[in-house]
Amino acid sequence: MADVTYIWGTGKRKCAIARVRLARGSGKITVNGKDHKEYFPREKQLQKIAKPFEVIGRPGDFDVIAKIHGGGIAGHADALLLGISRALVQFDATFHRTLKDSGCLTRNSKIKERKKYGQKKARKKFQFSKR
Repeated sequence: MADVTYIWGTGKRKCAIARVRLARGSGKITVNGKDHKEYFPREKQLQKIAKPFEVIGRPGDFDVIAKIHGGGIAGHADALLLGISRALVQFDATFHRTLKDSGCLTRNSKIKERKKYGQKKARKKFQFSKR
């Protein structure tokens, strides 16, 4: 796939949606116009984003430009992980097994449980009183 300049991938987590554009480059990762180290405050989130490249054994070979909206920072990191992984699989199908075994291609489907009527929150009840 040398004739294609960009590969696209989409990742989702909770309410966060990441649209990822992957290209051969020097390893620069840009998220919503900012450098990824500036955008994500925690080291754990930075490690999560770098995980797909480390799993395939090619850190620093691709440039990533991502647009993420919805949700919070933790959801953004998980959505970006999935988007990068999907784009890498489109780039080279041989990466699929490696990324799948490491858990990078599995979407975390946990979302917020809805509030029920007659209750204070999703599971919390109003205080009970006998009188």
